[in-house]
Amino acid sequence: MGEGLKPPPDRLYGRARGHALRPRQRLLLDVTLPRLALRPEQAADPRAAFAGPLDELWLEVGFGGGEHALAQVAAQPGAGLIACEVFENGVCSLLSRVVPEGGEATAPVPPNLRLWTDDARVLLRQLPGACLDRLFLLFPDPWPKARHAKRRFVHPALLPELARVLKPGAEWRVASDDPTYQAWVAEVMAAQTLFDAPPPADRRPDGWPPTRYEAKALREGRRPLYWRFVRR
Repeated sequence: MGEGLKPPPDRLYGRARGHALRPRQRLLLDVTLPRLALRPEQAADPRAAFAGPLDELWLEVGFGGGEHALAQVAAQPGAGLIACEVFENGVCSLLSRVVPEGGEATAPVPPNLRLWTDDARVLLRQLPGACLDRLFLLFPDPWPKARHAKRRFVHPALLPELARVLKPGAEWRVASDDPTYQAWVAEVMAAQTLFDAPPPADRRPDGWPPTRYEAKALREGRRPLYWRFVRR
């Protein structure tokens, strides 16, 4: 698997901005985001970036509108979650759920949440080894064209880096509704030896908060698959 495939570039996404930002969104980015941002110099000791001690450290790659990330930090206060998203409108969507209008600078923010708004691979290279207890990749961009396969996060060249930052026994959750990406994940994970890779579930397991992307897939008749890979 992977012969002739170039390693993924640092930029695993398309555009980072959609429609023009409204004043409230701009205020969220300028005032609220710095209160939650994981700074590059904190990546070498990510636990120290949180307000208090943590039982576990988790990472979500591409949090979309933030539904899953916010549900996880609310349900698991002992777990610190670093949530990554480059798309500004998605970042604003999460931030708008965190603070009410008028509270951008003063309203409480989740103490166990930190945001990374650059590409997740840049962060992965800076994290210390065996620091993550859980990794989430939910409904990523499938990059369905063959020439874009190098942009897929599930990639043979990236697996050693993921294995480096995940503790033995750590869980990597992946979900996708795209048949091309589903077949790709199955092929990539069948050809590797770093993770236990049982077959996926075809129903969302307990403990997996729903997302808007899953809801859209189900409305449109696509069947998501849900994987749990475990670091050996």
